[in-house]
Amino acid sequence: MEVKRNSVSFKVYGRYALFSDPLTRPGGEKFSYQVPTYQALKGILESIYWKPTFIWYVDAVRVIKKIQTESKGIRTLKMNGGNDLAYYTYLHDVEYQVLAHFEWNEQRADLAVDRNEHKHHNVAKRCIEQGGRRDVFLGTRECQAYVEPCDFGEGAGFYDNYGPLDFGIMLHSFGYPDETGKNELVVRLWRQTMKDGIIEFPPPEKVELCRAVRQYGPEYGFKRFVNGINFKEAEEGDSV
Repeated sequence: MEVKRNSVSFKVYGRYALFSDPLTRPGGEKFSYQVPTYQALKGILESIYWKPTFIWYVDAVRVIKKIQTESKGIRTLKMNGGNDLAYYTYLHDVEYQVLAHFEWNEQRADLAVDRNEHKHHNVAKRCIEQGGRRDVFLGTRECQAYVEPCDFGEGAGFYDNYGPLDFGIMLHSFGYPDETGKNELVVRLWRQTMKDGIIEFPPPEKVELCRAVRQYGPEYGFKRFVNGINFKEAEEGDSV
């Protein structure tokens, strides 16, 4: 596994995690994927340290503890008032090691003066040592997480020498206009597999299962993202 010059590694752990499977959400209940998605790990990295100058790329995640679930009854709010009962299935007692690096956001040419790799790499490492700049969560707000520095691959893991494990088609990530330069929101899917406890992620641009789920621009009634910093308002009278 390639470790880049600006790579960072850390462990993230917590009592619960909920990387919700979108197939279970329309019914009002949530069921967690067995392992974290690329997008969830990217969100953790952005909570640790983020600037619009660069984009985080998750290279790999290592599952340290045994995958186990726990269901809880949750009182949810109804849209017409009152409460309802839903069952959420969480991952229980989780710990992961993450290896990632960053690359410059080419859509933000206005921030080219801030492209100092040495500076951002050192700030990111200091933020990991301090547990992150912002609160870190494992999928959802109620799943508080803790971050500590580590060397990727150190220590024993439950799935060491376990062999391959296939999780099927899972969400990989979202492609947002401020990162792709396109006036659309893209969802990416891929077949997620784990070998000996390690999941190696392909970069977003190499994921083949992609679909645009929302278009942005004046003709669609949404603000248009232009050149990384400017927004063009939707034409008057367009529906939102």
